Amino acid sequence: TYIKTKGFGTEQIEEELSLHFPEAVVARMDLDTTRGKHSYARIISDFEENRVQILVGTQMVTKGLDFDHVGLVGILNADALLNYPDFRAFERAYQLMAQVSGRAGRKGRRGLVVVQTSDPQHFIIEQVVKNDYEGMYETELAQRKQFRYPPFIRMITITIKHRDRDVVDKASDVLVAALAPVPDKLLLGPEYPLVQRIRNKYNKQIILKMGGQNIKERKERIFEIIREIHSQKEFRSVFFQPDVDPI
Repeated sequence: TYIKTKGFGTEQIEEELSLHFPEAVVARMDLDTTRGKHSYARIISDFEENRVQILVGTQMVTKGLDFDHVGLVGILNADALLNYPDFRAFERAYQLMAQVSGRAGRKGRRGLVVVQTSDPQHFIIEQVVKNDYEGMYETELAQRKQFRYPPFIRMITITIKHRDRDVVDKASDVLVAALAPVPDKLLLGPEYPLVQRIRNKYNKQIILKMGGQNIKERKERIFEIIREIHSQKEFRSVFFQPDVDPI
């Protein structure tokens, strides 16, 4: 059996909701609909004044908005938040879902929150349902300590960018070899991220985890190595972007 998965965007969801609820006015809040100077404020005002009954949006809907009359909040494809390849994925998923859930049932009235997921027993979703921030914090902290992630170590992500993929590969390999003598570090990569090409430039990443003493000296040595490689003629057009403790 061949099963093909299909993603969805806010525009497609808006169209489907309009078909299923023809009596309601549906609006969409995303990058496309908020490009205009006053478009963001207009969408918010329309929803607050009940000129719009259903609001579909990306994560920008959660950013500090306070509506009194929201009775139902739906979080679609929560698995994408939980499975994002970043050590902060669970923390961010909890924050976003808790924030969105808080939009329902204001001022003494209870609201309904529906989460779409293939794993309803996932501990993060259970902690959101229980509003268990302390449990999430303790679990997340224990896992970061076990797998050596901040705040227990310092982390440097180095992104190598160039229009030519072969140049990116070669520069990355040279940098990894040059970083090998740096003591007391764990080196991951080089690897291409999920989005390998941005604005016609390939991106490859190296991650360094460092603990213990003399972190400042080792960090300065890493920056010195990057400068030395960038000064070489064949790599002068390569962009090296180090990010210490990336957010």
